[in-house]
Amino acid sequence: MSNGVNPLPLVSIITPSLNQGRFIRDTIESVLSQDYPRLEYLVMDGGSTDDTLDTLRGYGTRLIWRSAHDLGQADAVNSGFRLARGEILGWLNSDDTYQPGAVSAVVEHLTAHPETAVVYGDAHYIDERNKVIGIYPTEDFDLDRLAQACLICQPAAFCRRSAIEAIGGLDATLQYCMDYDLWIRLGRRFRLERIPRFVANTRHYPQTKTWSQRDRLFAEIYKVAQREFGSISPHWRVCYAYYRLKGISWPIARSVLYPARTLLPEPVLRWLRVRLPLLINRAIFWDPRVRRRP
Repeated sequence: MSNGVNPLPLVSIITPSLNQGRFIRDTIESVLSQDYPRLEYLVMDGGSTDDTLDTLRGYGTRLIWRSAHDLGQADAVNSGFRLARGEILGWLNSDDTYQPGAVSAVVEHLTAHPETAVVYGDAHYIDERNKVIGIYPTEDFDLDRLAQACLICQPAAFCRRSAIEAIGGLDATLQYCMDYDLWIRLGRRFRLERIPRFVANTRHYPQTKTWSQRDRLFAEIYKVAQREFGSISPHWRVCYAYYRLKGISWPIARSVLYPARTLLPEPVLRWLRVRLPLLINRAIFWDPRVRRRP
């Protein structure tokens, strides 16, 4: 398909994968069902021992995949970026998903704004059953705000290859907050813009790295924030305390509060799942002086 002069830009999506067989089909389908006509999809598997490889084989030539030991998530994504041919790059973890029309919306914005290097949208939190349980609190980009908190949801972001290559890709020494570090380095040199639409779903459940290894996650965030901004914001300190408390209270919530859901009407449950977490995030973690798009 052509715009009359040049073909539409090729978009390459990279999925790092390791033993996520129960989710990876949803991830793959969300990519392959996009309505954008020039899409390349690569799965960089770190040597899965579950049924991931059988799932990948089942897609034949509809995607490109490799399976071999790597040095972690960032290393796998960097390998995918090098192998990919697209001028626009997306990174979608093997338990996250895109929303319909995401790629087309991103390409439309990047085509209309050639000065923009990164485009990101809004995202839902989803659980293991694909139910929406919250909204990621994104904001319009501002480097000073980024020093306070991560305002970009990683699967909802797409980058021009030229920008990724200019900063040398992801820092492969990081295992938890390589995306936060990436936004900082890109934000110092390029224009990042938010589009007012939902683009992706990021899965939130106890077995994720960012949930199950909170101490290591925040140690790494502290390291990056100190290195890049010279201090650690109150947001990150409060957020760490909040999630430690949440980790302690999780068994109680699981055994006592969750069964109570059967007694509540669906509209009430939806408000509790979707709107209440967002209100709490903004009340505790976010600066009320910042104006946000609806």
